[in-house]
Amino acid sequence: MSIHQYPRVGVGVCIMNKGKGTVLVGKRRNSHGEGCWAFPGGHLEFGETLVECAQREVMEETGLVVANIRRGPFSEDLFLSENKHYITIIMLADYIDGEPQLLEPDKCSEWRWCSMATIPEPKFLTLQNLDKRKIDLTTW
Repeated sequence: MSIHQYPRVGVGVCIMNKGKGTVLVGKRRNSHGEGCWAFPGGHLEFGETLVECAQREVMEETGLVVANIRRGPFSEDLFLSENKHYITIIMLADYIDGEPQLLEPDKCSEWRWCSMATIPEPKFLTLQNLDKRKIDLTTW
């Protein structure tokens, strides 16, 4: 790693459908973690708050209406084969309305509602790291 490479800030949004006990995950494509299941999300942009980033990413990727966006845990994610290092902040959001749409099909091939216990494998590194730390997002 060169001295000019720095970790980036990623934001993952755990959208909770409390009525059904499920969260939304998507199958990643054309990026690091391709084929893995992850929450919607992306990079924090300059001057953007975490809540603004979560709102933007959810709308850009899924078109869902969410509310009560709040900070959850973070994960330190080192993607060695891609030479990428992220600090990923998980934002929690309550599902309000809509059906998940593939608005960025070049980044995600499918959206699926799952319980936290039934998120398909392989999981994106952020989710793996949260699992290792035994973090239960439903009680955060």
